[in-house]
Amino acid sequence: MLKTVITPQESAFSLNIPAHYVGKRLEVLIYSIDELPTKKIPSKKKPSDFFGTLTAQEGEKFQNYIAESRLEWDRNI
Repeated sequence: MLKTVITPQESAFSLNIPAHYVGKRLEVLIYSIDELPTKKIPSKKKPSDFFGTLTAQEGEKFQNYIAESRLEWDRNI
């Protein structure tokens, strides 16, 4: 994998492809670094801060989903 940051001086840019990438499907992305979203630092919340955010029915549905998911861990794929 190759990654680099450039500051083009013209609207055209030439790219040399390494020999081991010739003949392979490649993805090229172009975006301005200042357009990237800034990282948000998550607030430090405790589990108790989320008490009451789910209804009893939603909580039961969520627990059933988790139980079914755990059963899939042991299945033979």
